[in-house]
Amino acid sequence: MRRRSLLIAVPAGLVTLAGCGGGKSASSKAEASPSPSAPATSAAPPPKIVGGPLPAITAGTKFGEKPTVAKGTGEPSKNLAVKTLIAGGGKTVAENDYVQAHYLGQIWDTAKVFDNSYDRKTPLIIQLAEGSIIDGWRYGLTGKKAGSRVQMAVPPTWGYGTSGNSQAGIKGTDTLVFVVDVQATFNAKSSAKGTDVAQKDAALPKVGTNTDGAAPSIDVPKKAAPTKLVANYVIEGDGPVVGAQDTVLVQYKGVFWDSGKEFDSSYSRGALTSFGLQQVVKGWGQGLTGKKVGSRVLIVVPPNLGYGDKPPAGSGIKKDSVLVFSVDILAKM
Repeated sequence: MRRRSLLIAVPAGLVTLAGCGGGKSASSKAEASPSPSAPATSAAPPPKIVGGPLPAITAGTKFGEKPTVAKGTGEPSKNLAVKTLIAGGGKTVAENDYVQAHYLGQIWDTAKVFDNSYDRKTPLIIQLAEGSIIDGWRYGLTGKKAGSRVQMAVPPTWGYGTSGNSQAGIKGTDTLVFVVDVQATFNAKSSAKGTDVAQKDAALPKVGTNTDGAAPSIDVPKKAAPTKLVANYVIEGDGPVVGAQDTVLVQYKGVFWDSGKEFDSSYSRGALTSFGLQQVVKGWGQGLTGKKVGSRVLIVVPPNLGYGDKPPAGSGIKKDSVLVFSVDILAKM
C-alpha cells in the first residue's frame, strides 16, 4: 500500500496535504467544469489508435491559440483517432504523469463547444491516470511531447460512455473532438527549475540544490529554532507568482528541527502532491504565497503555524514541534 502524507486530518481546523495516492488530485479545481477531468470510463482492452478522420481547424492554428474547429463530416471512427498537429520538442508524456495543457472540446456532429480553457486563461493540470481523466486523453496523450498540439476524436467508449455527460450536454452516442496544447508534463522525477539563491544564514537549515528529481538534503544547524515563520528561496523560478487562494502541484520533504529526521516526503512515496493554500497548515499557506512557480522554498514552521499541541495521531510528530520543509513548486492551478 502506498504511504500517504502524514499531514492529513489536521486538528483545530488546519486541513493539509493529502498525498496523491489518497487525497485530492490536481484535477480537483477543474472537476467542477464539464471538462475531460471528469471521472474516466475504464476501457478494456486499450483502444486501437488511428490517425483519423478528424475535423479541420479553420482558425487559431498556432500552438497556444484558441482553435476554431469545423463540424465533423461523415461517420467518426469507432477507434480513438489521434493526430499530432504541431510536434513539440519537450519532455515525453507518460501515463500517470500530470500534464499542463490548454484545450478545447466540442461534439463531432454539431461542433458545439462544451468546454475550453483558453477563455478561462488558465490551463488544466490533470493526472493521466485511470479515474482522473477520460481514457481518450489518457491513451491519446501518452507518448506525446510537451510543446505539441494534439487533436483527438474520442468515441463514447473512451469518453463518457453510454451515459454521456448531461452537465455538458453530451449524449452517450456523441464522439468528442479535442484540440490539446500540451504545455508541460510532471512526474515523480520533476524538480524546481531556476536560479540558485545563496543560503548565507548559518542559523537556518541548508537545503540541497540538486534538480535531478531526487530528494534534496536538509541540514539543520545545531542552534535554537526560529520562533517566526521562515520562507526563503533556495532556487528561484521564473514562473507566475502563487496567490493565497491558489492550488499548487509540489514535491516536498519534511524533517524535524530537533533531530533532522524525515517524517514525510512526496519523494519517498514516489508521487506528487497537490493542495489548495487555504487547505494546509498556516505555515505552508503563508510561506508559499508570493513565491514563484519553478522555485524551491525552505519553510521553517513554528508550532503556532503548524500543529501546536495537537499533532495528527500516529504521525510521529510531537507536540510543539518545529518543522522544516523543502518545497518545489512545480505548477499552480
